[in-house]
This record gives sequence, structure tokens and C-alpha cells, in this order.
Amino acid sequence: MTKYKNPILYCDYADPDICRAGTDYFMVASSFCNAPALPILHSKDLVHWKVVSYVLEKLPFDIYNTPQHGKGVWAPAIRYHDGLFWVMYPMPDEGIFVCTTKDPFGTWSEPVTVRAGSGWIDPCPFWDDDGKAYMVSAFAKSRIGFKSILNMAEMKPDCSGLIDDGKHIFDGHNTQPTIEGPKLYKRNGYYYILAPAGGVKHGWQTALRSKNIYGPYEEKIVMMQGGADINGPHQGGLVDTPSGQWWFVHFQDAGAAGRIVHLQPVSWVDDWPIIGDDSGGEGCGSPVRTYIMPDVGCTFSPISPDVSDEFEHDELGLQWQWNANPAPQQYNITNSAITLNAMPYNGALCDAPHLLLQKYMAPSFEAVAKIDITNLSAGSSAGLVVLGRTYGALALHKNSKGIDFVHTIGQVEKDFTETIAAQANITGDIYLKLSVQPCMTTTFSYSIDNQHFIPLGETFISTTGFWVGSKFGFYCTGDRGSIAIDWVRVDYEREQV
Repeated sequence: MTKYKNPILYCDYADPDICRAGTDYFMVASSFCNAPALPILHSKDLVHWKVVSYVLEKLPFDIYNTPQHGKGVWAPAIRYHDGLFWVMYPMPDEGIFVCTTKDPFGTWSEPVTVRAGSGWIDPCPFWDDDGKAYMVSAFAKSRIGFKSILNMAEMKPDCSGLIDDGKHIFDGHNTQPTIEGPKLYKRNGYYYILAPAGGVKHGWQTALRSKNIYGPYEEKIVMMQGGADINGPHQGGLVDTPSGQWWFVHFQDAGAAGRIVHLQPVSWVDDWPIIGDDSGGEGCGSPVRTYIMPDVGCTFSPISPDVSDEFEHDELGLQWQWNANPAPQQYNITNSAITLNAMPYNGALCDAPHLLLQKYMAPSFEAVAKIDITNLSAGSSAGLVVLGRTYGALALHKNSKGIDFVHTIGQVEKDFTETIAAQANITGDIYLKLSVQPCMTTTFSYSIDNQHFIPLGETFISTTGFWVGSKFGFYCTGDRGSIAIDWVRVDYEREQV
């Protein structure tokens, strides 16, 4: 029998949720302050996934025209109901919102406010058999002063608002501390809430069930790390297949790589979902590293999110996100190249909105970019950046003598240092390389022929950002000028069972 190997996505798709429409599976994930926001991934077999759209082209508040680390779009939910796909998401400082579409490969509606205000997070919509609709959610202590509480509120069936603020249906302080990320389901007459508790790095999966949507709810831990080498395991969502199997996607905190995605089998025992491997019959599973492929009716060719880009299309590839909402004049794609126009900026690079970024896709990889610096103006700067709480960059500073290669190391909300690593008289094309080795050891290098690369600057360790993994990308800063990136090619090993 064919097997798959976890993680199914060694990539920072935090707080994943999942739904099925016929034989298609769709997943959504958090995106915080990056734009476009709320990536939608598609799969036919639950193991191989590809980004197919974003729910939001921009975050809907002007404050996100500059980076707001750790803020923005938190844990969303995705559901298929009444012929529509619904993505409900929280912005912990602004409220809870929903967007819909008939075509998840296309565009989504403008956001509708479900509930305005700060502190309510991790919402999940649910439509009951009698036509009533509900929203289960959690709370962010940093915004509202408490946590470890789940809330159930009746909602208008079109998600255009809550009918009331509902009631607190579960208090996890004594047995399920930091319970959050609830997802609501119904099966065999029971209402189920699947929610992580115990914290991101060392927590577990809890199942709550009741015959009444408002409770009281019984509780049971249905997956914990046990003897597995997969820590957490944290927030995710349930989905079934047409063949009757059940599966659970969740994330694992993998440090600088971010919150990577795993797929676990689900069995139902005495009307409780047991997630992962419970070969000992203890009623609580542990995460599997390998398992038999889901029964989805047939075999599909493997797919994966795009990483390399030849910039052959008029629109930005779906692997890219900006560090904040992009300005209209920030870039353009023509003649099989993306032009990054110089944007005025004098602060720490981590706070520049015009960083063009993508996620790490493996524990080690190389990325090479061919860059035309002909139009880089004197006094402007452009280059390659790795962004985390600790960030590094290899910048090209143009002056009358040619190019200074400036190596930058800094920390978000702290000071940064810049060192001239080399100087060269280069006027046309240059190749910049990022090399990431196991344990996130990171180096920059450059070449003029794409054959012989010269390392520059100190080796540093990529680190996690504010609830996000490390990202790498490009930028151009200054009063005028631009660079043109002909291509970006990423090479990493795709693990096989």
C-alpha cells in the first residue's frame, strides 16, 4: 500500500482548517500582517497541496499599509455550505469577518463584519439541521484580559452578524488550559468541538461533545505527543472523504520553519474521535510520521506549492506575499521580469512594507535570483533579505565606484548593524544566492556568471518571526531607480516515504 510521510507541508501554514466539496479539499491558514492574506490551498488526495488563491488582496484597514508584526489575520475557518465557500477569520484588534465565493480558485467577496471589537478570536461558523447558525470562538488574553474560555453565539444564517453575544460554554482553566482554535461539527446527534489546549509547543488535541449546542460538554484528550517525535500537536480541522474515512490536519511548531502541516488518521470509538495512532487502545492517539494514503477513490499526480518563479505572467505568483499592504507603484511585471521600484524608507529593514517575501519550503534549500541592477540609482539600495525576529540581508548599495555589498543583521524592535562585506564594479546582471542548511544556518553569496559564487557576510541562524516562520525575498529602497528580477529558482529536496 502506498504511504505518505508527515509533515505533508514543511511550510508555515499556521492554524490550518479544512473542508471538502465533493471530491475536492480546501485548506485555509493564518497570514497575520502579510498581503495578500488568507491563502487557500487545494488538494485531491489530502496529502499534496497547492496554493490556488487568496481571500484578501489587502488587509482592510489602513494601519496594515505598514507592517504590524503579530497582528492582522489570525486563525481562520473554512466551510462549504449552501453552494458557497465561507472563510471566517479574526483580526484580534478589529473584529471577526467573513468572505464568501462560489469559486475558491477565483476571487472572494469583500469582508463582511460578523462582530466588531477586539479580543474575540478563532471563530468557526456552523449551520444546524434546523437552519439556525452559530459561531464558536475563543478569546485573546492580550486584548481582552482572559483566555481558556470558549464561547457559543447564535448568528444570522448569512453570517452578516451575531444575533447575540452568546454564552461561555466551556472553561478550560482547570483541565484544558489555553484552550483555543475551536472547530464545530455534528455527528450521530452529538455536537463536537475540536480544540487544542496546553500551548503551541507542548499541547494536545481536546474533543468536547454534547447533545445540546450550548452544553454542558464532556471533554476528552484525543491526541497528544506521547512517544512521537512530533511536538504539539496543535490546532487543525476534521474532514471526511466520500469513502467514509476521517482525517485531521494540524500544525506543528517547527521553530524557524514556522508552523508546518501534518495529516493524521481519525477513528471513531464510542462516539469519540481518536486522532493518530492508538495501537495501544488507550483512547488517545499520538501523531504518526508515516501512514497509508487516504482512500479518495483514485491516485493523483503529486503537486506542491510554487516556489520558483520565471515571472512569465502578468500577475504576481501565489508564492509571494508583501510585508504589508502593497502600494500601487511598488512593482510591475513585464517582459518576463518583475521590476521592484525604489520606495522611500529609512528605518529598520524588518519594518519596510515593500519586502517581497515567500515562505521556507524545506529544512534546507538554495534560492538563486538573476537581478538586473542597470536602473539601480546612486543612493538607492536593493537586495536579498531573510526575515524573522532576527533578520539578515545582503544589500547592493550603488555609488560612483560601483557596488558596495552591505551585510545587515538585526532584530525586530531592536538595533541592527550594517557591514560592507565587499565592493565590485558591476553594472548589469548579478546573481544573488541564499543557502539554508539544517538547523537554519544561513549564508548569502553572489556571482556574475551564475557559476562561481562568493560568500559574503557572516553566517547567521534564521529565526521564527511573530508567530510566523522565516521568510526570504527581495526589496528596493530609495528615492528613485529600480531593479528587475528575471527569475528566482528554489532548489530543495522533496521528501519521499
